[in-house]
Amino acid sequence: MEFETKAIHEGQAPDPQTGAVIVPIYLTSTYEQQAIGQHKGYEYSRTGNPTRNALEEALAALENGKFGLAFASGLAATTTILSLLKTGDHIVAGDDLYGGTYRLLEKVVKNWGVTTSYVDIDHITDFKTAIRPNTKLIWIETPTNPLLKIIDIAALANIARQNNIILVVDNTFASPYFQRPLELGADIVVHSTTKYLGGHSDIIGGAVVTSNEAIYAQLKFYQNAIGAIPSPFDSWLVLRGIKTLAVRMREHEKNALLLAEFLAEHPQVEHIYYPGLPSHEQHQLAQQQMSGFGGMISLELKGGFGEVESFAAKTKLFLLAESLGGVESLLCYPAKMTHGSLPETERLKRGIKDNLVRLSVGIEHFSDLQADLENALSK
Repeated sequence: MEFETKAIHEGQAPDPQTGAVIVPIYLTSTYEQQAIGQHKGYEYSRTGNPTRNALEEALAALENGKFGLAFASGLAATTTILSLLKTGDHIVAGDDLYGGTYRLLEKVVKNWGVTTSYVDIDHITDFKTAIRPNTKLIWIETPTNPLLKIIDIAALANIARQNNIILVVDNTFASPYFQRPLELGADIVVHSTTKYLGGHSDIIGGAVVTSNEAIYAQLKFYQNAIGAIPSPFDSWLVLRGIKTLAVRMREHEKNALLLAEFLAEHPQVEHIYYPGLPSHEQHQLAQQQMSGFGGMISLELKGGFGEVESFAAKTKLFLLAESLGGVESLLCYPAKMTHGSLPETERLKRGIKDNLVRLSVGIEHFSDLQADLENALSK
C-alpha cells in the first residue's frame, strides 16, 4: 500500500457499529466491564482509548513500524523514551537539536543521574568516540533544528548496533512522508505531532514509533504509568491531519525549494540552510536517505539582531511565532525563542548566531510568500 493510501486508511476503518467513515471521538474516561476481569479491550482511557488507538496504528503504519504510541506533546514523548534509562546511564546526542530537548536533558534528566555528551554531528565518527561503557542511548534529529544539518542514519545505526545502544531519531522536520528512520536502522522514531502530522497549528501532541517489541512493551508501560497521553479529541485532530499529510508536504517542499533558491541569491542574506540546495554540505546524503527536503529554511541575515528585528517586523504572511509545520508560514528567531533555554556561549558554539532566522514555509501561493520576504528584506 502506498503512503497516501496508508495515511487515509490505516487504523481508520469505518466504525463497525454505525458504518461511520471517520473514526469516532470516544469521549469517555472509563468502560463498562461484563464481569470482574472481563472487558471489551478497554478499561480506562489513560490506558487505552479507541480514538487514540486508531491514531497509534496510523502512526506506526506511516513510519513502517510495528508499534505506535501517542502522547500529550513531543516533550512528553521524549520524556517517556528517556524513562528507559536509569541512574548512571549515559546519552550521546547531536549538538544541533531542539532547545526543549536540551533543556530536558540538562535540567531534568541530569537530576536522575543520567549524563549527556554532545558531539559535532558533522563528523559521524565523533559519535563512536563519545561512546562510554555506560552509554545506553544515542539521540539525534535529522534534519536538525535549527541548522538543518543531515546525519547519516544508516551509518549511525550501525555504530549503535555494534555497541548495543538504542538509536532514537527525531523525525519531526522531515515527517514520515520524506523520511522513515526505522527503515535505515533506527530503533525508535519520535515526533512532535503538533507540527507536520497535525499540520494545522491547532493541537499539541507527540508520538513514538518502534518495531522492537521489547522496547514497545517498556514504553507502553511508561505511557500508562506516567500518563502524558493526548485527549481523544486531540488524537482525532491528528488523525484528520494525517489524511492530507502527503499533499501538504509536497506543497511545503515546493514552496521551500523555490524560496531557498530566491533567498540564496538575495544580497541581504549572508548564508542559507536548506538541504534541497546543491550548495548544502549534506545535499547528497539528504538525497540518499530522504525522498524530499521538507519545508524548513534557516538563514543568516547580513548584520545582527537589529536587522532580524526589522525583518521580523515587516513580514505580513510569515507570522512571528513559535512552532512549525502548519499550513501557514511562520518566522522564528531561535536565539530568543526555540533555543532560548541554551546559554549564550553554548548557543553560539553550536552555530546559532544572533542573525539566524528560521522559516516554516507554509502552503500559501509561492509568489505571495516571495513578495512578503522581498518586501521585508528590501526595506
